[in-house]
Amino acid sequence: MAPEPNAAAGARRIEVDGVDNVAAFRDAVELMFQADAPRWLAKAGVSRAIAVLEVASSIMFDKGIRSCLEYIEAVPWNENEEEKLKHLFARCTFDEALSKDVLARLQTQPSSSSEDLTGQLIQSVTSSTNNSARKDMQSLINGLLSKSSVYQKDLSGLNKRSLYQICCSCLNLLVELFKQDSEPKCGTDQALKIRHNKPMIERVSKQSENLSWLFEILVNNDMAENFVVLWAGQDDLIRMHEQASPMFRYELSRISAGVFIALGQGKVQCPSDLRSQLFRGWFTPMLTDFGWLQRCSKGLDARALEDSLGQALLTLPLREQQSLFEEWFQCFASRGAECPNLSRAFQFFPVYALLDSQSQQ
Repeated sequence: MAPEPNAAAGARRIEVDGVDNVAAFRDAVELMFQADAPRWLAKAGVSRAIAVLEVASSIMFDKGIRSCLEYIEAVPWNENEEEKLKHLFARCTFDEALSKDVLARLQTQPSSSSEDLTGQLIQSVTSSTNNSARKDMQSLINGLLSKSSVYQKDLSGLNKRSLYQICCSCLNLLVELFKQDSEPKCGTDQALKIRHNKPMIERVSKQSENLSWLFEILVNNDMAENFVVLWAGQDDLIRMHEQASPMFRYELSRISAGVFIALGQGKVQCPSDLRSQLFRGWFTPMLTDFGWLQRCSKGLDARALEDSLGQALLTLPLREQQSLFEEWFQCFASRGAECPNLSRAFQFFPVYALLDSQSQQ
């Protein structure tokens, strides 16, 4: 440490060899002369305390190390501060007795525990009986699983099997609800069932939202193809859709909308026969329910659905494209805006090539 004259100011400047963060070094020196170190650190904040801790470690300022660790352990951190601490503990070694409480908040769980925790959190969300709380928890989980989150590397080990078990549970509940709706609405048992349960619309909506949310998680983690298999094979739901009230049957098409959008935007790749099965089962319900989906959008982008539905349809074999476009044409001609507008996709349908092939047969 050597003083140098400052000609411009007539003062002296102090240079500290081997110290990159001079401000933190100055704070560490200031902390040495503080009678109430906890109060000083509380005013300084976590980020400055971390910087002082690093300096205190390098100059073996034991009292400063203890004070910083005690303060840091006792206060909450933001994501950036937690990352700074992780980097610091990777570079520096601290007395175990002093640092164990901070380390207990930093240490990453084994991957299997992380997978179990994530699955339990998602299960808790889908089981929630409070709509507002469920939406808040969904946003929280989405943030934790986001690739931009510093926690993503700890919670990204999603267990595919656990996720699909939750999907199947929600799907089974949805099937049971539609079966209940198809039962006669009379008798003591049915009256008790209605009295002690929430309205059918609310219960169906909950499971629809759960499945749409789970599908979004699966898409974001490249695990969604099996969901398409599950949804395309729901013959019972497809059959019951025709008989159910339009006030809640459109919730099934809300799930289909998410699948069609993912397919049309290329976020999920499926074999041709699976795409065909999906369209055979859920295209007609989509045409039927599109008006309801527009009126009760719940965040669904109808224009994106129209574009993606058309794009996905164009990936099918020509014969199937023809059949589906004919069905859409009749629906659109009679219902107009109550039917999805696939005219943009229809412009790319090679109708003349198909007519030529028919004439040659």
